[in-house]
Amino acid sequence: MSDTTLPSVPRDYIPSLLAPALMLAVIPLVGSTPTWVTLTVAGLAMGMMIFIMSSGLTLVFGLMDVLNFGHGAFVSVGAFAATLVLVPMQGWMQADSLGMNLAALGLAITLAMAVTALLGWAFERVIIMPVYGQHLKQILITMGGMIVVEQLIHVIWGADHQPMPLPTALRGAVMLGDAAIEKYRLLAIAVGLLVFVALVLVLNRTKLGLLIRAGVENGEMVEALGYRIRRLFVAVFAAGSALAGLGGVMWGLYKETLSASMGGEVMVMVFITIIIGGLGSVGGCFIGALLMALTANYAGFLAPKLALVSHIVLMIAILLWRPAGLSRK
Repeated sequence: MSDTTLPSVPRDYIPSLLAPALMLAVIPLVGSTPTWVTLTVAGLAMGMMIFIMSSGLTLVFGLMDVLNFGHGAFVSVGAFAATLVLVPMQGWMQADSLGMNLAALGLAITLAMAVTALLGWAFERVIIMPVYGQHLKQILITMGGMIVVEQLIHVIWGADHQPMPLPTALRGAVMLGDAAIEKYRLLAIAVGLLVFVALVLVLNRTKLGLLIRAGVENGEMVEALGYRIRRLFVAVFAAGSALAGLGGVMWGLYKETLSASMGGEVMVMVFITIIIGGLGSVGGCFIGALLMALTANYAGFLAPKLALVSHIVLMIAILLWRPAGLSRK
């Protein structure tokens, strides 16, 4: 009996090279190296925040085939839930100590993710479960759910915008040569990279990740093997909601102000990121978020009038090249 080896699947490195290629291509257009560094770091930070908010939804789309137009509600709830910790711990936030600032933020993020995970579980059980496989109803009922959640935020926290100032140690900028880089943007990049690495490890190195990826490809086969795909759905939905809550906290600190509609306002960016990246692909979502944020930042500097439509132009260009997104050939 001769030894046989399975044919290797060729890796597609082209999508991974798009963001670095874009960054290098605009250097001569920007003209100033310090300005290019500032724009690039700002774009990477924004891309990381968009990725955090989008990553959970791309898994829900890919695994559960659910068009959850209410995902923005979890972004808003996460940001407002964080204030339950940040307001009582203002002393820690205003202290000139990075350790105390990060401790307060860590507690706020933990609470925000716990609250949004619980809300996601209830959202899936009450709103999503009755409309599995019915896309039109999913769109209508999840949008209705988001409106209800936004009104509940008005009831609990009030209708006025609420300030969410950065902690003292994360205000201002650090100098990298002649380039000024905001401290908070560096934190956003670090958090985004941690989330991306954690998701990749879970999806590719654990049994849970194997079941999730198998469920994306063939949910009926996973059921036939004795695994309860519905329970897996609930876990994925709760985890995706928790990531939206984390993204809400990061985005609220970036804007330094909160409103009940903040989640709905970012949903266009989130959906474009998922479409560019390919449904169910965390790697594609990561690349798509970086491309969209970098393109918007560079366009805002080079051609401000085109900045508002830069993400639409990017989506059209990507889909003309790869109709199923960056994660598909």
